[in-house]
Amino acid sequence: MKLYQIQSAFGIDNLAIAERPEPQPGPGQVLLKMLAYSLNYRDLLVVKGLYNSKLKLPFTPLSDGVGKVAAIGDGVRRVKVGDRVCPLFMQQWLEGQVTDAKSRSALGGGGDGVLAEYAVFHEDGVIPVPAHLSDPEAATLPCAGLTAWHALVTEGKLTAGDVVLTQGTGGVSLFALQFARLVGARVIATSSSEIKLARALHLGASDGINYKTTPEWGDKARELSGGTGVDHVIEVGGAGTIGQSLRAVRANGRISLIGILSGTGAFNLTSILMRNLCIQGIFVGSREMFEAMNKAIALHRMHPVIDRVFDFSEVPDAFRHMESATHIGKICIETK
Repeated sequence: MKLYQIQSAFGIDNLAIAERPEPQPGPGQVLLKMLAYSLNYRDLLVVKGLYNSKLKLPFTPLSDGVGKVAAIGDGVRRVKVGDRVCPLFMQQWLEGQVTDAKSRSALGGGGDGVLAEYAVFHEDGVIPVPAHLSDPEAATLPCAGLTAWHALVTEGKLTAGDVVLTQGTGGVSLFALQFARLVGARVIATSSSEIKLARALHLGASDGINYKTTPEWGDKARELSGGTGVDHVIEVGGAGTIGQSLRAVRANGRISLIGILSGTGAFNLTSILMRNLCIQGIFVGSREMFEAMNKAIALHRMHPVIDRVFDFSEVPDAFRHMESATHIGKICIETK
């Protein structure tokens, strides 16, 4: 079978196709014929050596994909041959709270990822996907979709009438926009691009703020929310944006810390203390959360936002497209 590996050094140019014997499932395991994959910013960091520079090379990247069950080992009961399933981002986080051990089971960061034609997983580590989704759409669920669901629904207890602030138009932010609209919440979107803001408004955001022309966008978000501040912020920027997020959020509000696109650094803790704010770190989610999310997606026949689908032969180009930061939604790869 074919698979992609980061060869002897990090970098997009060192991603290359390799050959390996097709794996076979053991007891309790399933063999997936992979159908599609999606990229996350974490994957770009992994390939460039910025996520874990001590990874043993060669290494197969990517955490997210969808496949069809091609064979099963003895004792498998949860899925059958022919089922279309996604591997869990964290293979051992099935329910309850995350632990260090569960975190270490994440695909594509410490252990090999899914960017291969075939892959074997324990039956507990895969989950059926909504039937109405295309293969690329289904491949977007394990990380970006589940992260947004965990932040807003599981932890955030989002309800109709709440106001959510999203940052940018990447996968997590657009999933958050869509989930918020499903429950009747209002969304204020930020971006540096008027084209991207127009897309967010088309998807249901009530307002858009261009943070290049409105650098004090936290104050603008507070103004748009009636002066009290938003209920929930999807914080993907990190140190470079959290100061404005703290200005945007209401007293007793919630900031879900999901990404660090603008780096890690110090910020003023006084506002958190004096306004009784909750800052919640969100690291994807469990299989139990995934099952709940899938029910909502299937019920509402929701379709994830996909920017572009590349062929399996074009994987380096897909990474370069992500690196350009011109995308709106998810970047996917599909096998033919």
